[in-house]
Amino acid sequence: MSENRTLTGIPGFLVGHWTHAQARTGCTVILCPPGGAVASASFLGPSPGTREGVLLSPDKKVERVHALLLTGGSAFGLSAAGGVVRVLEERGVGHETPWARVPLVPAAVIYDLGVGRADIRPGEREGELAARAASADPVARGLVGAGTGATAGKYLGSGAVPGGLGSVLIERHGVRVGALAVVNPIGDVLDERGGVLAGPGVGPGATAFTPGDVENTTLIAVVTEHTLSKNECRRLADAAQTALARVIHPSHTPWDGDSAFVLSAATLPPADPLLLVALVQEAVCAAVRDAVRAATGP
Repeated sequence: MSENRTLTGIPGFLVGHWTHAQARTGCTVILCPPGGAVASASFLGPSPGTREGVLLSPDKKVERVHALLLTGGSAFGLSAAGGVVRVLEERGVGHETPWARVPLVPAAVIYDLGVGRADIRPGEREGELAARAASADPVARGLVGAGTGATAGKYLGSGAVPGGLGSVLIERHGVRVGALAVVNPIGDVLDERGGVLAGPGVGPGATAFTPGDVENTTLIAVVTEHTLSKNECRRLADAAQTALARVIHPSHTPWDGDSAFVLSAATLPPADPLLLVALVQEAVCAAVRDAVRAATGP
């Protein structure tokens, strides 16, 4: 068996998808270790669609979450988190309170309603199916899960190409991070040499089409075994956002609403912070490129 070089190569994290290929939508669930993962996030752009995003702010009390949902369907898709909560409650996983364990499941969406069928989108049942399908197998990539309807290079108003979902695992000096990306930006995706991997490649200009303001989002999830505080997770989430500027051009535009999440299983000692920043940024760029390559095929 070949080595798992996707996010699920980090022990304790499981990934499952629900995909509707005809409607070109879906959702992806990342299940954390049963005790949860320390987590924070960074949101950039005017129109991010999220659930429990405020909970992830470093000044909020709760540190650990139990799953992360990335989904199509715009705001409709956020309801899929309810199905993930149901599965976790059934398994006895959640934040301990006097009367119940409460599963904490942040979520973020992309807008894919215009590429398939707007009347079909992930809901509670679909979120539940994705959670039940979650496994430690290598992450299925390409036009699957939340990446099914993701597209890139939309600034001319036509010629959008598949963005997809990608995942990688990066290791240096005994430190590992896994990343998963759902690639739905208005801009082009760049390859390792700065050439255009996806999109028109001409750059927006004075005659460019002005797109709708809710149609573009890139979602990033980064996980590690190394112990991080909630504040450190937030700083790494900011670093993940800056990595998008290396691989997407233009990035973080007035028409993008990008979300980056960082989750720590906290099962290994802290790693060198400079090395972690470098690995997070390398993994984000690699996951974005992997998504496009997996979506477009050989």
